Amino acid sequence: MEPDPTLVVAYASARAAVLERIAAACARVGREPASVKLIAVSKMVDAKRLRAAVAAGLTELGENRIQEAAAKAPLVPGAAWHLVGHLQGNKARLALGIFETIESVDSIELAQRLDRLVGEGAGATRLPILLQVNVDEDPAKDGFEADGLRSTLAAILTLPNVEVRGLMTVGRLAEAPGQARTTFAGLRAFSASLQADAPGLGPELSMGMSDDFEVAVEEGATIVRVGRAIFGERLQTDGPDHPGR
Repeated sequence: MEPDPTLVVAYASARAAVLERIAAACARVGREPASVKLIAVSKMVDAKRLRAAVAAGLTELGENRIQEAAAKAPLVPGAAWHLVGHLQGNKARLALGIFETIESVDSIELAQRLDRLVGEGAGATRLPILLQVNVDEDPAKDGFEADGLRSTLAAILTLPNVEVRGLMTVGRLAEAPGQARTTFAGLRAFSASLQADAPGLGPELSMGMSDDFEVAVEEGATIVRVGRAIFGERLQTDGPDHPGR
């Protein structure tokens, strides 16, 4: 089915606007805009609209829920899918059949399970993953605590079937975007400290969403996960700290 041309125009405009904001944030800190990848978070966006989004250049899509992605992915050719929400271990095999990248690996047990499944032929030859870090030590958020990741990172990096490309975090709930800066700066500094001892850790920093991605870019984000600024308001079925707004 051909994408709706009206939607293609609308999403091309939204994409251009977000990229312009990314470029402006990069200019403020002397970065190249090409160093930042835009992931369009497509939760609760139907396949018809996503086909138009892909035609508009939004080819990398982020989903929070396995079942929703499983229903939509076969209907949206040309998209590369990132899992940005929590992954339960018992759904890891299903996730490997959908997602090119898992951005939300939050335990060594999950990393080990993914590694085993990929080794059994359930996914790509070597699966790109990011390690989710709970920078703010917020009990409501998923992710490694800093000390826990520091003590287990060496073991994760030895897993042969996953490629640890970097870290991911969710910004703190705040009234103003700038109030999330501490979280983003903290992830950047933590990544640098880990890389000093474990150079096998990749440099990616996935952080920043519709409300705060410009601040995240200023603090070194290489991936931003933007949903509402592209697709508009959606029903709020998730908490405000959900990893793909």
